[in-house]
Amino acid sequence: MRTKLILSFALVVLISVIGVVVIARYTTAGEVRAFMFPGGMMSSDELVKSLEGYYQQHQSWQGVEDLLMSRRGYGQGQGWGAGAQQGGGMMHGYGGMMGQRLRLADATGKIVYDSSTALPMSLTSEEIANSIPLYSNHTVVGYLLLEGGMGFTRADESRLVTRISRAAILAGVLAGIVALVIALILAYELIKPVRELTLAVQKIANGDLSQRVKISGKDEIGLLGQTFNQMAESLHKAEEMRKALTADIAHELRNPLAVQRANLEAMLDGVYPLTIENIQPILEQNELLTRLVEDLRTLALADAGQLSLEKVPLNLKEFCEHMTETFQPQAQAKGLCIELEDQRADKSSSAIVLGDPQRVEQILGNLISNAIRYSPPGGVVKIRLNADGQDLLVQVKDSGSGIPPDALPFIFDRFYRADKSRSRNEGGSGLGLAIARQLAQAHGGNLTAENASDGGAIFTLRMPKMN
Repeated sequence: MRTKLILSFALVVLISVIGVVVIARYTTAGEVRAFMFPGGMMSSDELVKSLEGYYQQHQSWQGVEDLLMSRRGYGQGQGWGAGAQQGGGMMHGYGGMMGQRLRLADATGKIVYDSSTALPMSLTSEEIANSIPLYSNHTVVGYLLLEGGMGFTRADESRLVTRISRAAILAGVLAGIVALVIALILAYELIKPVRELTLAVQKIANGDLSQRVKISGKDEIGLLGQTFNQMAESLHKAEEMRKALTADIAHELRNPLAVQRANLEAMLDGVYPLTIENIQPILEQNELLTRLVEDLRTLALADAGQLSLEKVPLNLKEFCEHMTETFQPQAQAKGLCIELEDQRADKSSSAIVLGDPQRVEQILGNLISNAIRYSPPGGVVKIRLNADGQDLLVQVKDSGSGIPPDALPFIFDRFYRADKSRSRNEGGSGLGLAIARQLAQAHGGNLTAENASDGGAIFTLRMPKMN
């Protein structure tokens, strides 16, 4: 990638330099000519050709003043003829703009035109030697003498263009070298964070999930680094959760198996007689293992999106009434009261949801049993039915001490127990709430938890109303 960036910079520089040289070469001559000869005036080479053509046509210099004054701008007092007529005033046109005096003489050296005050009538031999000869049929027919100012011929123009081209090439080479040096620096700076990301990805691929990259900007590379760090953090957390889940599962399976083995060995060794009373604890531990394995299977299917649901229209109000009656004996055995409240504004409206009766019963059964477990004797477990837009809400509130604030974010984690001191028989396996949330989400709803202002915890099941 760095090589591609450097080559890209070099190509851009090369095209730019070539473009500058070509444009400078083909436009310099025209721009210089326009500057040196504004208003369409002729250069000395053009003037010589024009004068030779005039003589070739007329075979004399008579009326040549009209030729010189007929050029663009000369008729308004800006030509060589105007300079002569104004008697030595400021010269314009070719002679004025260039600061030159123009004299035209015939083949004998007699002056036929002078852009300045016409004092001498003939050119001296020295002036003839410095003049430009004018030819007609390979015979000298006159002399053009340009004095003072700045002469500019086609040869001068060619030399100027050549020099400018050389200067442009030299400047292009220097600019190219500087640009390549800058390209190397920029390429290194641009590739550096990408290389760091590549190395970090390779280390993560090899199992090192602690890799993070430094974020030094808010551009696309910085956003990529931030996304990578978030991904690495998610992978790290997922790996930690996997390890913790494996350890928790092993712990949950080990204890029932240990109890069963101890009881069986005791009966085989004759320590315990083979009676129904001694077999009953083994059966209870087996049921606990069976329930734990079934819970794990349910979670695995829900995570994979393969949990089959047999959804039917379900009257949530009637379902809550049924659940209240079902758990009433358990609540009374602990000295609790279960109350069902319909808090919907329109109690006559339907409370139909599309759900699997067994799974919805599993969700509410888990919430109600938890509320009974954590409520003190004499307390009240409240089941409230409410509506929120297109959703129906079932809230289960206990009268306990609530969920510790530091435990609230983890209450739906697998094998998590807010009260670490509770035994497995009292607090369950720690999978009930995790399964309840997964089932709620499988129905297109959700399950949340919060602490009530007057004490106790509130679990809210949200399910979409069936239209």
